[in-house]
Amino acid sequence: MAFFSRPEEPHSQGGGRPEPISRDRLEAVLKARDYRYFIDSEGDIGGSWDGHLFYFFFYGEHREILQIRGRWNRELPLALRPQVLEVIDQWHRDKIWPKVYTRVSDENIAVYCEFTVDLEQGVTDEQLNIILSLGISPACSAFDHLNDRFPATIQPQ
Repeated sequence: MAFFSRPEEPHSQGGGRPEPISRDRLEAVLKARDYRYFIDSEGDIGGSWDGHLFYFFFYGEHREILQIRGRWNRELPLALRPQVLEVIDQWHRDKIWPKVYTRVSDENIAVYCEFTVDLEQGVTDEQLNIILSLGISPACSAFDHLNDRFPATIQPQ
């Protein structure tokens, strides 16, 4: 899947002037890129890229902060956490983003990536396209790196 492609018909609001971010605008850009997405039972937007689950969250007083959060489609035994943390630490030494971290669930660890952007000044749809690329593609690269380092893993239930 090409993450850096632009929609065939650019969807631009206000003649390309930055406009406030909104759920509707995010959905319009996802649709324009022909990305399949869903709305979960809590009303959050999610989708799957390269088999990894991603969600798009809005934070801030005016919901102006967009966070793209991806979850690696595998889990590892808790005993491997020191090795996973070393791989993540190396990733952070070599890469600016995304932020990569673990969460413990039962006897396994899950790995997440986050990319957060403060859009208080607004955003054009072209910029939003780029932000989606910057949030999804590098996270998939981080997950690929984990796949290379930990090929035998436990699939999540």
